[in-house]
Amino acid sequence: MTEALERFIAQFKGGMADAFIDSWFIVDQERTIVEFNRAFFSLLPRQVARGLKGKKCYEVLELDICKERCIAEQCWKGKQHVRLDEITGRPAQTEQPMRFVLSAIPILDEAGNIIGALEVQRNVTDEAVVQTKYQDMLDHEARERERLAGLIRSRTKELLDTNQTLLRVQKELVAHKKGLAV
Repeated sequence: MTEALERFIAQFKGGMADAFIDSWFIVDQERTIVEFNRAFFSLLPRQVARGLKGKKCYEVLELDICKERCIAEQCWKGKQHVRLDEITGRPAQTEQPMRFVLSAIPILDEAGNIIGALEVQRNVTDEAVVQTKYQDMLDHEARERERLAGLIRSRTKELLDTNQTLLRVQKELVAHKKGLAV
């Protein structure tokens, strides 16, 4: 770890780190975790969380963007903050998928060279599940409304057909009565 990265971590932990309620970690340029908070540690299974420093971020938190669209590499490329919504992944050695809103900012030294990244993960799994269930409910209700509208159209057509038949039979009856009365 570079001296500049150590200075950043000291400043960050001394002032802003406690303001984050979401999990976060800091990686160096090789995407090796050099610092993290308790929330990130708690996100992981115990056997993965032990010895966390020195592991690659993609070995610990397996996100669907890690290979082609690494958020740290995106922020390094543009030297700016990057936010990605609704990213699917899972902590290593688990099967349960999770959804995250990710943010990353590049960490630069005094000369403006990239020395690492701070990545923040907001776990939105519960919200995503609720949103999915709500959307499924809306879709089901829309299908049910369409089914009922079709049923109403069908019954209305039956009533109109029956009414036409009744009118025809009434006319025939009137005509028949007139024919008998003559």
